[in-house]
Amino acid sequence: MSAGPHPSAVRDQLLTALNAASEACHAAPHLPQPHYAYGEAWTALGEHANAEQAFAAALQRDPAWADAWVNYGIARYHQGAIEDAKTAMRQALQCAPGHTAATANLGAFLRLTGRHEGGEALLRESLAANPRNHAARLNLVADLLQEERPAEALDLLAAASALPTEAAALRHWHLQAALAQLQLGRPKEALLALAAVQAIGPIPAEMLALWHWRHVLLAQALGDADAARSAAEAMQRALQASGPKAVPEHQIMARYDLAKFWSGQQMPGAAMAQWQAGHDLLKGSQPFPRVAHLAEVEANIAAFSAARFAAGPRAGNTDPAPIFIVGMPRSGTTLCEQILAAHPQVHGAGERIALGQIAYRLGGEGAEAVRRLAALDGPGLDAAATDYLAQLHALAPEQARIVDKMPGNYLHLGLAGVMLPGARFIHCQRDPRDIGLSIFTFRFHGSHGYAHDLADLGWTIAQQQRLMEHWAAAMPGRVLVVKLADWVQDFDGTLAHVLAHVGLPPDDACARFYEGESRVRTVSRSQVRQPVNGRGLGRWRAYAAELQPLITQLQRAGALDGWD
Repeated sequence: MSAGPHPSAVRDQLLTALNAASEACHAAPHLPQPHYAYGEAWTALGEHANAEQAFAAALQRDPAWADAWVNYGIARYHQGAIEDAKTAMRQALQCAPGHTAATANLGAFLRLTGRHEGGEALLRESLAANPRNHAARLNLVADLLQEERPAEALDLLAAASALPTEAAALRHWHLQAALAQLQLGRPKEALLALAAVQAIGPIPAEMLALWHWRHVLLAQALGDADAARSAAEAMQRALQASGPKAVPEHQIMARYDLAKFWSGQQMPGAAMAQWQAGHDLLKGSQPFPRVAHLAEVEANIAAFSAARFAAGPRAGNTDPAPIFIVGMPRSGTTLCEQILAAHPQVHGAGERIALGQIAYRLGGEGAEAVRRLAALDGPGLDAAATDYLAQLHALAPEQARIVDKMPGNYLHLGLAGVMLPGARFIHCQRDPRDIGLSIFTFRFHGSHGYAHDLADLGWTIAQQQRLMEHWAAAMPGRVLVVKLADWVQDFDGTLAHVLAHVGLPPDDACARFYEGESRVRTVSRSQVRQPVNGRGLGRWRAYAAELQPLITQLQRAGALDGWD
């Protein structure tokens, strides 16, 4: 690669531009353009808080300037305020419908906040309207690669009528092509893509971690363990020096990738340090309010008592179609859903937000909302049930049972119990230490504030277990506990219990669940494409020392009772 300009020379040029923009702001304070240029200069310097203020000043003078909204949103994203960033992109689209950058960014932000379907739909609509929206194409490719669908990612890149002309986008284009080739086991093709990256010119510091990760994977594909380790060490150094201009999500995923590598090298301490670094980048935008969460759990236990279920108002519709699978993430909920969904009378609906939406509409949020929901009368519950069931059956009108496996629904089972008297619940369990480790080692999209601190994570697992024990006692016969180990140790017997619980006859297709073609968006996508196995059981033991904050919380709550 040819040498680029010296960093100090580049910074001097940027400071000169910054000063010029500042002078323009003073010379024409009423005009939006100088403030916008001032924001661009701050952005180039990686000073996102200052950039935000400058773009806000431009928007005060011209609220309909779509580009200013986009750049304001990017500045907010770099500071961890992703919801503000989404709002800014929506404002840009109101000002300029179809704005390419706003569409691409909003699609990515929707994905990062757990709205996969909405994000994908937006990106595909944008590409249909404007095939040259390279940012939207790259964001959609990133989604496909994360779901390990490399062939589709390559097809999407190949479908473009032209390559990006901007250097950063072109580098990212070839880096993603290299990653897709590596996922497909094609190291020679990956080398060609990496050579194309190198031909563009010096790789900026903020992209070096992505570059080195591809070389880690390439070395592994070629069986060169020493080269893989050297590339991983170079990647770690690059992350330390990447600077404030690096895309936050690239930094986060690089930490998780490195952790996975060190874990495979049997270096739990090094792996845990990288996972923690990834969580540290996330926790600023996802605080965890323990007090509020505890209040909601306590309110559920008090307001939805056994007496409330036995003698209180409930809806009259006893439709048996709804099946709710709940449990902490990584407890086996996806596996259970896929096994059930293989049955010809069952539709697996994935992680639906419908129950949470109804709970919010009828009660609001927090502990007081729980009390309002528990106080609903029969007519109110009947109306809510009619609405919910209409949406549910529209998903699969011919199916007798429809599965909703949103793990967080455990907080809304009180409402579900009285609104849907015919519903059945399955509580998936796994050794809490394995759950904690697995949650900590995966990059979850959406809001998982409890996951970023091991003590918070252990405390939350214990509270979830406590609430589920209450639901089982308050609704006898409606909650079936299924441990992940049950599937491993006695698949046929466990399946018989599950099918009997939801009122379905046996069917051989359930044992071949892994042959299904359904799209799985959760991090368990690879596990449910193979027969049940026990490889994940007891994995926590290799990380026992690193997991002590989590284990201490579980022990204090008695959440490890009954687990070896």
